[in-house]
Amino acid sequence: MKKVRVGVIGVGYLGELHARKYAAMEDVELVGVADTDFVRAQEVACRYNTTAYASHTELLPFLDGASLAVPTVSHFEVGYEMLCHGVNLLIEKPITLNMGDAERLIERAKEHGAVLQIGHIERFNPAVMKMESLISRPIFIESHRLNFFTKRGTDVDVVLDLMIHDLDIILHIVNSDIKDIDAVGMPVVSDKIDIANVRIIFSDGTVANLTASRVSSESLRMLRIFQQDANISVDYGKRRITVTRLNRDKNLAGNSPIVHREEEFPNSDPLANQLSSFVEAIQKGAEPKVSGAEGMKALAVSLSIIEQITRKALT
Repeated sequence: MKKVRVGVIGVGYLGELHARKYAAMEDVELVGVADTDFVRAQEVACRYNTTAYASHTELLPFLDGASLAVPTVSHFEVGYEMLCHGVNLLIEKPITLNMGDAERLIERAKEHGAVLQIGHIERFNPAVMKMESLISRPIFIESHRLNFFTKRGTDVDVVLDLMIHDLDIILHIVNSDIKDIDAVGMPVVSDKIDIANVRIIFSDGTVANLTASRVSSESLRMLRIFQQDANISVDYGKRRITVTRLNRDKNLAGNSPIVHREEEFPNSDPLANQLSSFVEAIQKGAEPKVSGAEGMKALAVSLSIIEQITRKALT
């Protein structure tokens, strides 16, 4: 099969990771990387034996697909131009900063028959994929995503920076509309919201409570799902899933009323899985695992949370 020609637009910390993974893929040719910091582009290009460009427009003629890892404020402008040229696109989350721009990107991708995938990487975490196979009817969901403070990502609120990962997962597994949202949050060290908590009630009765912080003294990425037949805990970082069930077989674990089963995936690579899925969607002309529509759905809820937090701060 002909190799898929890909590039990376924006080679900061995350963009370089994309370039590294693409360079190691047998069915991909990394034809170039582009960054407005041309010196940085040259450094990355040298490391992965490809060509550096100062602008994405110079790279366009050589591309079948590309990862877009520029700052969020530029997602729409750069992404729209690339889709207009029929380039298949993987856009790092969030898809854009507003709903109108997200809709225009999705429409443009459809018009040109281009793949538009959104970089919600946790969908490719094997612990999450295992969890999906065990979901029946969630009753209560709890997520904590806590990080140490770094300047990376502070161009947006913590809801769009961190919480949106968990929102995407929850919206994917709960097959119901949202009935109510109650959110609180505040800036701490930046001029954006740095810590946030939200309680979401779905029409089917499912309740989700999410906390995200980028000013924490610890790093934690956990998702817990409580349903009638089991409690499921996912440690995103350790790629570990723990399932707790009622012990119905007394010979299995003595007299313990509950049993725990744990599974880890230490050698997995969610980013490589995500990029491979993107390349496969290009090869097959198929809908990506995380579509533009799903990216827009997560964005819509994120913006509602931010709007509510901002409104409360003004009252």
